[in-house]
Amino acid sequence: MLSSYKTIKEYGEETIIIKKSRFIGYALPVETEEEAIRFVEAIRKKHWDATHNCYAYQIGSHDEIQRSNDDGEPAGTAGKPILEVIRKEGLKNTAVVVTRYFGGIMLGAGGLVRAYGQTAGAALKAAGIVTRSLFQTVYVGIDYTWLGKVENETLQAGYFVDSTEYSDRVRVSVLVPAEEAERYTKLITNATHGQAEIALGEPVYAMIQNGKLVR
Repeated sequence: MLSSYKTIKEYGEETIIIKKSRFIGYALPVETEEEAIRFVEAIRKKHWDATHNCYAYQIGSHDEIQRSNDDGEPAGTAGKPILEVIRKEGLKNTAVVVTRYFGGIMLGAGGLVRAYGQTAGAALKAAGIVTRSLFQTVYVGIDYTWLGKVENETLQAGYFVDSTEYSDRVRVSVLVPAEEAERYTKLITNATHGQAEIALGEPVYAMIQNGKLVR
């Protein structure tokens, strides 16, 4: 698994007018090609009366899936420029659709390439480019008397409490950078004098914003 990768945070949308043609860019984070196709079809349905609905997407930890479509524009003037913007930003699991309503003025091949690339870039900016890093889930089972100590040690070390479950004992779910799981295990073992029950869970991707963890 990658230690980190760039993608977009959320759905984004932006409209640009170029020589009376209206270009509407849409961007969405996707995990599978099926999700990307559904996104494209939804935009096509929404803008059934548009002159063109062009798109591109890039999916996979090693960009295994790359698709683009000009939807009737001259070959290489729409889908490819959209895909190139995604590639240039180094984004994974990202889909972009650019809808065009023709305004009556021909843009020429070069103008189309610039227009679709500019609109794709604006949509990605609206969606927000982020870095998602790999974290290891560490479960810490403790008596209630140790809860404050574990939380303080975790936060002071720069790690993140993801959730806390209460029953006869407390189970704290902590996210730490994948390469620091062993260090954190030793930290909590020492802090609780060996009283904590520690287990590793699944690795997950998350991002840090303003010092806070965002799934």
